[in-house]
Amino acid sequence: MRTGGGDHTLPKVVRRNFAGFAGQHVLIMARNMSIAATAPLSDAPIRHPVPVRAVDWAVLSEGETRRLREFGLDEGVEVEILHRSMFGRGPLACRIGRMTIAIRAHVAHAIHVEAKGA
Repeated sequence: MRTGGGDHTLPKVVRRNFAGFAGQHVLIMARNMSIAATAPLSDAPIRHPVPVRAVDWAVLSEGETRRLREFGLDEGVEVEILHRSMFGRGPLACRIGRMTIAIRAHVAHAIHVEAKGA
């Protein structure tokens, strides 16, 4: 990882616990001294597009990773939750671009989006 400035620096990712986020880990990304708080996609509001800030590819299987990349999911892409399953444990219906796809709950936890108010 480079430490110098400019557009060629990679984001520095740090995990911390914050009480204000329902006891979950919040991903903090710092790039060129700017910090943006993120939250899991599963916590994003319904019918409000949110930009993806990071994807924890390491916790996903090879097939899940390939599927998400084929759909165009990566940092900077906007994702909109259209519907949640009852009781919040099942898949989410999401829109990525013009496609509507189902994302399993554990995959949605690996996708970090810009938190409200960030």
